[in-house]
Amino acid sequence: MNRKPNILLILNDDMGYSDLGCFGGEVQSVHLDRLAANGIRFTQFYSTPRCSPTRASLLTGLHPHQTGIGILTYDMGPEGYPGDLNKNCVTIAEVLKEAGYRTYLSGKWHVSKSLTEPTDSWPLQRGFDEFYGTIIGAGSFYYPSTLTRGNENIEHEAVEDEDFYYTDAISDQAVRYIKEHHQKYPDRPFFLYTAYTAPHWPLHAREEDIAKYKGRFDKGWDKLREERMQRMIEMGILDPSWKLSDRDPTQPAWEDAEHKEWLLRCMEVYAAQIDRMDQGIGRIIRALEETGQLDDTLIIFLSDNGACAEDIPPNVDPDDLVNNLMIAKPAPRKGEPMIFGNRPDVMPGAENTYQSYGRAWANLSNTPFRYYKHWTHEGGIATPFIVHWPNGIKDEHKGSLNRTLGYLPDVMATIVDITGAEYPAEYKGNNILPLEGVSLLPAIRGETMERGPLFFEHEGNGMVRHGKWKLVKEYPGDWELYDMEADRTEQHDLSKQYPELVKSMSEQYEAWASRCGVIPREKILKLMEAGGKAFWESE
Repeated sequence: MNRKPNILLILNDDMGYSDLGCFGGEVQSVHLDRLAANGIRFTQFYSTPRCSPTRASLLTGLHPHQTGIGILTYDMGPEGYPGDLNKNCVTIAEVLKEAGYRTYLSGKWHVSKSLTEPTDSWPLQRGFDEFYGTIIGAGSFYYPSTLTRGNENIEHEAVEDEDFYYTDAISDQAVRYIKEHHQKYPDRPFFLYTAYTAPHWPLHAREEDIAKYKGRFDKGWDKLREERMQRMIEMGILDPSWKLSDRDPTQPAWEDAEHKEWLLRCMEVYAAQIDRMDQGIGRIIRALEETGQLDDTLIIFLSDNGACAEDIPPNVDPDDLVNNLMIAKPAPRKGEPMIFGNRPDVMPGAENTYQSYGRAWANLSNTPFRYYKHWTHEGGIATPFIVHWPNGIKDEHKGSLNRTLGYLPDVMATIVDITGAEYPAEYKGNNILPLEGVSLLPAIRGETMERGPLFFEHEGNGMVRHGKWKLVKEYPGDWELYDMEADRTEQHDLSKQYPELVKSMSEQYEAWASRCGVIPREKILKLMEAGGKAFWESE
């Protein structure tokens, strides 16, 4: 049968550039490694620096500011971003549905400011035929807030199922979608968006998965960063001339770190979260194989931003997490006391804990880069990007590394190109903004691609990438300039040597920011003053 290929888009949450085995890390990611070995790894693909903006950009092919989501899904006031997916964009699901696809979503949504009541920015209202997952951006893996099927809250299902674990639930639902689709709609292609919350905090994992990593990180972050860097060089991901960035200056050398038992447990739980996701991806791959659909399914995997250095302080206000942000429950399902915050006297992993793994381990996750989620330096935006498509990738390119520059808007453009779907100028009576990305299909076919500059902004942190040059700034600092062919780890700022290049690229940035509705950070901060800051805004 000659039909359009299925599309499986897999996104995970807050994972560093080099955590996966196929990108040099210690995690036993055997199923993603298999996809990489039989597909293509793009080594210079960028997400945005934050959860919601990445999802908005990935799903629409636009810059997040154009969709109404410039920071998160919280309303920044009448002069700020509404935090809600607007009607001047279309989702991949809406585009593919018009092209005859059945559309499914299993996992995290996080592009609607309404967390409890269905609105026109919820999945079923934005092109998905079926939806199972969470509307909110984070939460317990055992008892997640806003768990929803269709438009109906089903949090009770997590309470009734003693073995419930959200990562498994996302994987299992994806498997059911694939099998049910094959039975009911054998002549129609599908689009399945599988959006994991792993390994976003809180550090929740099953004990059998945690046990697999006992001792794996005992050498500490300093030695492990060096070992990762060497593996990445040997794999061809990194140029041997690039230098490993320094340990984060706020963090101690491993030999001087206190509470080592607790610190190791944090990283072991984090690795276990990724491992469990990979196990689920293995079940999804098997479902495709069992239904005879793997060869003609385009699979794309990526992370939504770099590793997360956010700390959950021991004195965090539980009411803020539970009632204001809705990212935690006041008590676990069984009623034990909930323990919030990174306390070395409390080992993470269990349902009644709520912790994160911290800056030093995030520094390891982002090896060899600097900075983290929130920033537009490489550590905040570089993501592993894997493309697997047996019928669409030539044998000589399977297992290869591809250095083509790419970013989130390219995903919509690539899918439109591959499926022959039409990206509309108007949809349901609304004018739709032009697509910002370019198709990566030529790169998938092994062809050389030329492209214009890439632009990013988040919380005032800005970036322009054009060819080998990268202009980047940490708000409210000055622009820095790096030669990414000679120095992708951003060790040697060349802005003083090339002032004219800084001037021309910064002018391009300002023109882009104006065109795409980027609101100056100063104005956003004024809007936030009245309501105070969430704990992660202190980073």
